[in-house]
Amino acid sequence: MTSNRNQIIDNLRRVFGSFGSVIERLTELQWQAPSLCPAWTVHGVVVHVTAIEAALAGWRPGDEHPFAALPTINGELAALAPAALAERYRAVTSARLAELATMTDDEFDSPSVTPVGPGTYGRFMAIRVFDVWVHERDIRVPLGIDGADDGPSAEMALDEVHGSLGFIVGKKIGLADGKGIAIELTGPVHRRLLAKVDGRATRVDELPAPDITLTTDSLTFMLLACGRIDPETAIADGRITWTGDSTLGAHAARHLAFTM
Repeated sequence: MTSNRNQIIDNLRRVFGSFGSVIERLTELQWQAPSLCPAWTVHGVVVHVTAIEAALAGWRPGDEHPFAALPTINGELAALAPAALAERYRAVTSARLAELATMTDDEFDSPSVTPVGPGTYGRFMAIRVFDVWVHERDIRVPLGIDGADDGPSAEMALDEVHGSLGFIVGKKIGLADGKGIAIELTGPVHRRLLAKVDGRATRVDELPAPDITLTTDSLTFMLLACGRIDPETAIADGRITWTGDSTLGAHAARHLAFTM
């Protein structure tokens, strides 16, 4: 087994377990509360996460697209009461982890469809870590449920956004040619994200003199990047600040969302 395969499976185990622990504590009213995901209640978020994993069960790279049966699965799960849905979630994710444990390195490295285009099965599963991690916050944050926002699964979830930094800087922020940006994450995941526009916006490892530096915590950054919270609120309460070009910084802080 490759270390990457081990890491992905371990992180799926972590996010499945953490998500499951959250939904097991929910009251009947909390199940019907709005989530951070637009138009979905907490119940709807759990339906979505469970349905995706159910659709992936038994699927292998090269087979018919895994989500052909998704509308049927969604309908079935949406009709379940909270307790039955939580039980189904536990069963589905347990089966998925058992299935993943039997897969080989070659299967993880096989060409595969992914939500972001052609990739490998392992890449698809890393995106699943990101997706489940974010959806847990879709539930926890509006309900005020405490939980850890650091650790290996948080790092892997952040990797998905970090990998899209060039797109965010070039297409969403629209940074001009020759300009550079630094994003300082103060914790619980600590990281310095750098990008510069040199013909096109790309991630860089070094940026001695960024034109702007955004500073925020890693959870706020993830919620902004995923379009889950209003940047005006985060700016007003000081969760995100900037130095350097003040006009450019204000614009960048308001345009970090690259997915919804």
